[in-house]
Amino acid sequence: MNPGALPSGLRIPRDYNASELIDRNVAEGQGKKPALREPGSVTTYAELSERMNRAGNALRAMGVQMEQRVLLCLLDSVDLPTFFWGAIKIGAVPVPVNTMLSSKDYDFLLRDSRARVLVVSASLLEKFQPILEGQPFLKAVVVSERGAETQTAGHTPAESLRVQVESLLASASPQLEAAPTTCDDVAFWLYSSGSTGSPKGAVHLQSHLNATAELYGQRVLGIRPDDVVFSAAKLFFAYGLGNAMTFPFSVGASSVLLAERPTPAAVMRVLREFQPTLFCGVPTLFASILADPANDRAHGSPQLRLCVSAGETLPREIGERWKERFGVDILDGLGSTEMLHIFLSLRPDDIRYGTTGQPVPGYELSIVDEEDRPVKGGELGELKVRGPSAAAGYWNNRPKSLSTFRGGWTFTGDKYLQNPEGYYVYCGRSDDMIKASGQWVSPAEVESVLISHPSVLEVAVVGQADENNLLKPKAFVVLRSGIQASSELAAELQAFAKGRLSPHKYPRWVEFIEALPKTATGKIQRFKLR
Repeated sequence: MNPGALPSGLRIPRDYNASELIDRNVAEGQGKKPALREPGSVTTYAELSERMNRAGNALRAMGVQMEQRVLLCLLDSVDLPTFFWGAIKIGAVPVPVNTMLSSKDYDFLLRDSRARVLVVSASLLEKFQPILEGQPFLKAVVVSERGAETQTAGHTPAESLRVQVESLLASASPQLEAAPTTCDDVAFWLYSSGSTGSPKGAVHLQSHLNATAELYGQRVLGIRPDDVVFSAAKLFFAYGLGNAMTFPFSVGASSVLLAERPTPAAVMRVLREFQPTLFCGVPTLFASILADPANDRAHGSPQLRLCVSAGETLPREIGERWKERFGVDILDGLGSTEMLHIFLSLRPDDIRYGTTGQPVPGYELSIVDEEDRPVKGGELGELKVRGPSAAAGYWNNRPKSLSTFRGGWTFTGDKYLQNPEGYYVYCGRSDDMIKASGQWVSPAEVESVLISHPSVLEVAVVGQADENNLLKPKAFVVLRSGIQASSELAAELQAFAKGRLSPHKYPRWVEFIEALPKTATGKIQRFKLR
């Protein structure tokens, strides 16, 4: 990489190891500042740096070499940053993975990544027990007791390979020199959700973390050294990794980690206890918090100055209600595992709910048709992006790499249009679009109307064939607490949508369900509804 060619003044030297994001805080005299806050404990930058060094040395002692993978299946606690950055510092490749997968999924991830070491939370170890024996590449299992209410007991097939995190770190040296990596060396992998097939390992480089921290974290979000960040999105998710590690570490701010599931009650408890200034969530979580009228700024964090949303488009109505109730805006943004973090976003001084804003500095966007030709203003097309944090490709998946990464561009699979003011408007995923009465229907547009109805908590719209085998919109609706489902309410919702949408867009069917199927990161799994 030629540092002079990087966009928007971004400068990353050729010889570079991303662990400097932590070590530079210590070098600049910020070692005593809190880096991580958890219920019952605080870890300073000096302590985190030492834990990172001990983890790197411990991994080396276990035989991990440069470019070899270390699988991290960890609840959000200090142990995940410890081993993530420790692996990076020795030139190894940490692979944080979803903590809510099945044994079959973990077997695939261990074999596909060829991980030499598995670091796993004790409460998650049970899912690995049936698959550890016979792993062709795995040499050791490191178990973390942090964040676990219950501990796994009994013998496992890899008992002889197991070691506890704290005993491992205690026996390792606190001194470690960073490996001689370059900015173009592989730093870490992140697996896609795999909702439509096997997960794909997106390969990210040493420079990518710094690039997202400066271009989005500092230039758009405006993160400051005195900020306290809480991300409901977990660290294994690209969105959460940036929110809770890369961005705060890049300026010496603090991050709050929560091991448990981020329910509305748990999130409100964290807001009260830790008083964060920045809160990062997903649209469904913001909606769920708003569903309880008792949740407001006074019962959360009066220090809150800004919120961030990604994962799915933020309905206008949710943004406006949140601002009214909590007194702060939500920056809606679009990012992806492949691009590492948000590359299209609203701005704190330019909130346009109902749009995703404009490109983050350093990223270029284009909306194209099926022939990869730019569409005219106001026309629907697929969004593609290029910028300094794009993955180098998918591990061992050349067909998918060639389909997604083309000529420097990353094809997102998102349908967008640009409104007359130049703001980008989300219209759904390419495989979610519905062609009804010969015209395209954006599920996001229909959903944004239905969710503004006072009875609706959540909604997802998909295409369903009618008696003539023609696709029409169908709405799956989760009602607010205390509201009863009925055919009369279904008809009311249809009339409500009819009055606000073009005739071919209103839902021909409304089905009430208890909950929408979602990924661990909060994205609605519309393929299950289809």
